[in-house]
Amino acid sequence: MSVDVRPITASELSGWLHAQHTGFLRAQEATAADVEWLAEYADPTRTQGGFDTATGRCVATFRSFPQELTVPGGAFVPASAVTNVTVLPTHRRQGLLTRMMNAELAAAAARGDVLSTLIAAEYPIYGRYGYGPATSVAEWEIDVPRTGLDARWAAPAEGGSIELVDVAEVRRTGPELHDRLRALTPGVVSRDARWWRLTTGAEEMSHHPYEPGFHAVYRTARGEVTGLVRYGTDGNWTDAKVPLNTLRVKQLIAVTPEAERALWHFLCSIDWVLKVRTGFRAPDDLVTGLIPDARAARVVTSADWLWVRILDVVRALSARTYAVPGVLVLEVTDRAGLAAGRYRLDAGAGDCVRTEEPAGLRLDVAALGALYLGDGSAVRLGALGGITEELPGALALADAVFRTARRPWCPDIF
Repeated sequence: MSVDVRPITASELSGWLHAQHTGFLRAQEATAADVEWLAEYADPTRTQGGFDTATGRCVATFRSFPQELTVPGGAFVPASAVTNVTVLPTHRRQGLLTRMMNAELAAAAARGDVLSTLIAAEYPIYGRYGYGPATSVAEWEIDVPRTGLDARWAAPAEGGSIELVDVAEVRRTGPELHDRLRALTPGVVSRDARWWRLTTGAEEMSHHPYEPGFHAVYRTARGEVTGLVRYGTDGNWTDAKVPLNTLRVKQLIAVTPEAERALWHFLCSIDWVLKVRTGFRAPDDLVTGLIPDARAARVVTSADWLWVRILDVVRALSARTYAVPGVLVLEVTDRAGLAAGRYRLDAGAGDCVRTEEPAGLRLDVAALGALYLGDGSAVRLGALGGITEELPGALALADAVFRTARRPWCPDIF
């Protein structure tokens, strides 16, 4: 069967959305509001569809949008974020994803994007297009009675306070707080005004209805907001009217350890709550160290999260900072040819250029993406065959150069 892959037109929005719902196993038609939302926010030049030429039906979907990714050192690097990728089960194994992905990566490189990013629904798919798993997440379930915390809530010792707020206050203070977070945290991505409207109920999509909950902020003694949490509970009680509620954190961001400690202690002190689900956090999150008994928190999720595909090696490696000085010559292979070449990275100067010097390491662009934000281990990738050491000691040097003191974290899904 023949499939035409191309950018969609305005008249095809409804069919494109229906194909997306089907691909994500959502048995529902696209509503008029969904179509209106897509028409307003999606760039038609970056929204691809695969159309069966015999039926005219949309059978594959793909979209990207502009994004900024924080890299070690605090720089915001322009990226093309990939989302809404589906192929109907009737049209799999026909190369549709490859055609859409190749078109997107070429267009992103032509636009001047340094990186491409995505959250992978399935692990084996995106490595062959040059993406590497650059951040991971963990989720803990905290058994509140075991924490060793005093259940009687008291004001934070630093003179700050916890305040319950409404969504209007979240829309007012949240964006500035998030901008402060992303200036501090590698792996965090930009959020536009639409993100805040969707997460506070000002806008809704049929397949992602807003779930009302509770919002709290941490204010310093000077009244400055340095932490924000959104959470909900399941209302679980036994027949004997004993509360067995689980509190689920939908979002928790903090720009100081004091704010983070105060918010977690607050959540673990709420009446009728026996368990707290932390939501997806960085694997080295402070939460387990902020309760007296760390064993009260057990890991319930541990997974890869943000994947990075480097398009421009020189700009990508020059944008971030490095923990130690050192010079590495990298021979990068890239099936698509976008990032292929030999590069000299001077970590002390924070400079990367093309070079003809002999390579110390040979690696695929996907492996470089896994190292880029500081989470991956060059030595481990070398042991797994993902990096070839041409110069003795180059793997150990790469580990020291690329690694970061704290692990990168992306708090968002897109």
